Amino acid sequence: MARKGLPGEREPSPGAQETMRYLGTVFAVAAVVATVFTARTPASLRPGELVERLVELVGGQATEETSAGASGPGAEFLGLRVGIVVGHSGVNRFTGLADPGSVCPDGLTELDVNQSIGSQAAQLLENAGFHVDVLEEFDPRLSEYRAVGLVSIHADACVYINDEATGYKVSGAVDTAIPDRTQRLVDCIADRYGRATGMRYHAGSITRDMTEYHTFYEVHNQTPAAIIETGFLYLDREFLTSHADLAAQGIVDGILCFVNNEPAFMPGVPTP
Repeated sequence: MARKGLPGEREPSPGAQETMRYLGTVFAVAAVVATVFTARTPASLRPGELVERLVELVGGQATEETSAGASGPGAEFLGLRVGIVVGHSGVNRFTGLADPGSVCPDGLTELDVNQSIGSQAAQLLENAGFHVDVLEEFDPRLSEYRAVGLVSIHADACVYINDEATGYKVSGAVDTAIPDRTQRLVDCIADRYGRATGMRYHAGSITRDMTEYHTFYEVHNQTPAAIIETGFLYLDREFLTSHADLAAQGIVDGILCFVNNEPAFMPGVPTP
């Protein structure tokens, strides 16, 4: 039933009605943000980061549950999209053939290790409330891919190099439109992976294949992206095959560190 005006009461002008509708939308969005981020928004959130997360939610990445004000375990991350690339999965775009990556003499492949770690990392992230895309090496979805972050999982050679060829390494793009966010993602993953696994950081073997990794130039230029070599298949084989859960946990801890804007430091760099 239409509301009748009181004596002497004027009907709001079209402009005033539009303003009221706008304010209603703002308050509704604010309620969603409060529900989603209250639990884990850190005091050190940098200027503009809350706006970036809000854009991700309002821009179509929020789920119906988030929009309804979901609560419970993981609710603070609902709608935040994360990409996990399983290195060497799928077909190589350039050769048209499957490429398992490094292969050990007994048949163990880098792809085997990447799939084990990647699937467990994706499950942990989903359990935390993220929307996770598990992507192949040359997945068509990588073109202009947008997410709060993307991590590509790889492992190093399965041949004896020397006794020092053990450990992990992480890299972002050598040139990126978002150097600060990219470096923070790299720092978080490098820091948390080392803590979770107890492995050494092998910075000396970061190559152009990492710093100029093809996926960095396929995703949207505002998507922070990193590549991790989780260990050397030769000397780190036992860890990578028997403790893939710890490797997955280290990667997930790094993503959480990044999303929560927690402090992190590249291994080997003195703490300020």
